[in-house]
Amino acid sequence: MTTSEQQPLGSPFSAASTAEDVLAGTDLSGKTAVVTGGYSGLGLETTRALAAAGARVIVPARRPEAADAALADVKGHEVVPMDLADLDSVREAARHISASVTRLDLLMGVAGVMATPERRVGPGWESQLAANHFGHFTLACELYPLLAGAGGARVVLFSSAGHTLSDVRRDDPHFRTGYDKWLAYGQSKTANALCAVHLDTLGRKDGVRAFAVHPGKIITGLQREMDLQEQIALGWVDEHGDVVDATFKSPSQGAATGLWAATSPLLDGRGGLYLEDCEVAHVSAPDDAMDAGGVRGYAVDPDAAARLWELSLAATGAAPVGR
Repeated sequence: MTTSEQQPLGSPFSAASTAEDVLAGTDLSGKTAVVTGGYSGLGLETTRALAAAGARVIVPARRPEAADAALADVKGHEVVPMDLADLDSVREAARHISASVTRLDLLMGVAGVMATPERRVGPGWESQLAANHFGHFTLACELYPLLAGAGGARVVLFSSAGHTLSDVRRDDPHFRTGYDKWLAYGQSKTANALCAVHLDTLGRKDGVRAFAVHPGKIITGLQREMDLQEQIALGWVDEHGDVVDATFKSPSQGAATGLWAATSPLLDGRGGLYLEDCEVAHVSAPDDAMDAGGVRGYAVDPDAAARLWELSLAATGAAPVGR
């Protein structure tokens, strides 16, 4: 992938499109998908849409009981215990999945955390980078043989316009010198985008293509670490918690871009791209506003993606991909 490929393709869908719009007429019978966070918010919308189209959906969940309850009416799903911030848990979930299926057509990394208080996990890792990036990175590496065996699998990692807040901080990725919850979130979302770039580079020979998506602004459980006053100050909601920002999407609209990435024929033979509003995003300028759309060049840079991949392999001990 080069930045010259980060140009709109003429998608028939838009920011207003819903999950139902994107998958209308799509038959996913015989396909298997893994959807992290697939029992709440955008993940739940994604699971419901894939299952309604005929896919078998495996949902790794930090709270399996809550997942079972949320998905009680969804046919063709299975819940597997997994905590993205605990790599032993990620590996155990991958072993369980590998024992139950022979191929994996879709890996959807929807789960995430945002703007959390400072927390340390594992060997002292900053928790947003650990959960949002290291967890998904390890899961993708461990499941890679199943993806390669599908002969045309897609990996979709949920990034965010928040990536514009921070590049990967190579000198201090774990904020040893002072924590900022928004910069930490931004770094983790840049890491998601770069992970898709290099996974696509490694996987394309096996038919594995990867994409990063910005789903848009949506009120979901992602805001659970933010109090009401902070959300009011940002202009998102009113004092009753009702959305007042007209640019916010519904959960179904928020899930649409990920589902488009997973299934659109327009993306056949392509990969390593950052998508938004059911379209390939343009490369934005360094001083463009976060909500102006587009992707920063540093978040789709192949050399930066390769460096992050090697850092992530060293940190997590994950299985190398494509070797």
